[in-house]
Amino acid sequence: MFDPVIAPSGTLLGLLQRGRGDGTLHALTAPRAEALAALNQCVLRDPRHDWQVENRSLYYARLYLDLSGELDEIERHLFDVEDVLDDCESRTGLALAVLGHLASYGRQDALRLLREYAASGANWAWALDELALRDDDAGLRALAAPVLARFAADEEGEAALAATVRDAFEPRPWRLWADDPRESIGTRVRAAQEQGSFDRWQRQMRPSGPRPGWSVRAVFEWAEQGIERGAALHVPAARCLSAVAGPEDRPEIVEAARDGGDGARSTALRYLADSNDPDALDLIEEAAVTGSAAVAEAAVDAFERMRSVAAVDRARSWAHRPDALGAAAGRILACRGGTRDSELVLGALREAVRGEGPDAPTLWTLVDGTGRLGIICAAPVLRHVYRETASSHLRGRAARALAATDPSFPAGFAVECLWDCEETTREVAARHAETGDARVVDQLRRLATDPAEEAEVQTAVRSRIGPDMPAV
Repeated sequence: MFDPVIAPSGTLLGLLQRGRGDGTLHALTAPRAEALAALNQCVLRDPRHDWQVENRSLYYARLYLDLSGELDEIERHLFDVEDVLDDCESRTGLALAVLGHLASYGRQDALRLLREYAASGANWAWALDELALRDDDAGLRALAAPVLARFAADEEGEAALAATVRDAFEPRPWRLWADDPRESIGTRVRAAQEQGSFDRWQRQMRPSGPRPGWSVRAVFEWAEQGIERGAALHVPAARCLSAVAGPEDRPEIVEAARDGGDGARSTALRYLADSNDPDALDLIEEAAVTGSAAVAEAAVDAFERMRSVAAVDRARSWAHRPDALGAAAGRILACRGGTRDSELVLGALREAVRGEGPDAPTLWTLVDGTGRLGIICAAPVLRHVYRETASSHLRGRAARALAATDPSFPAGFAVECLWDCEETTREVAARHAETGDARVVDQLRRLATDPAEEAEVQTAVRSRIGPDMPAV
């Protein structure tokens, strides 16, 4: 997938790309043509860095409704010739998800586009999943013939059909089609369902990997084989060691943690860290300095999993290190440190933002830690992360941390968070936003009655709505 280019946070496009509530509020006051152009750009060129995790579809669909936006640009995008040349689902997935939400709000033009794309588009399976949740039985039955026509009536085609039916995210259309009286539809789908069930049974009967009775040496050899194949197996291998290793095997494991190959060394470090071995911390420090990149990464990950008092004490002494081990120490203190560690956590937060920017992966844990520890003086840094990050999940974490550290949050960012693209952020806003603002009351009532809204958000809203809420 393309690497999205994110506009500055102070622009309408930048706000909408980030999924910020202010994006919606600004779009509703901007010239309609300008707002729709920015909205279409977001939907047609997915701005998410992690499109499988971050939410945008409901956010954009609601804005299409508020702007009474036409779907001509989405239609051109879906049925462009590029759809034949580029069948990556990320090219059209966001647009299809937006259409799905619009269809659930009663937009018949969105439902029509989904049906047409499911019949002829490259990413037809996604469109079919959207329809499975929103279309009626008659609409789905009409798609049986064009969908099944995609699969040749030979051995290879039937195998592909069986795999598709087996892995379908939404099974409703296939269940309807299995009852179709036509042999070319019902008989084929039932056969595919049976083959899919048989394939699952076969996979369960042929497990790969470790077997009961393996020795410590065999586990290490398996981890080394994974390295040779380009697969990191030290995590499952460490779990295998937990099952097969006894006290008498400790010297061999410690030796592997010190001088073993990459697979064995990573496995041994993980095992020793998980079992809180007294030598684990020293071996981790040695591996982080002298090991290969893969071993050093495994050592840092093993350290970050440790929850012992000794690990937290060691984190305090490592927090000032200018390397990956020092960064991990800051995250450990953010998760498991006490109020005495507030300065170290704040220092790690500031250093991460200064050195790596507002999208640094380490910020997720550090931002959570500042909220957990209630570090009031971290609020300016948290506000910066909130404004600038392109990750809607990180922004939501910043919002939760601000709710715990920033007295201005209820009258400030909490208001715009009611329109945020992430439901967890809207939930935080529903619990904290001051209701003296008429926009807050309006939006709380809208969320309370919107059937597309998440139950957790509506529960939070209901906790705020009562007879004392101001009239609007």
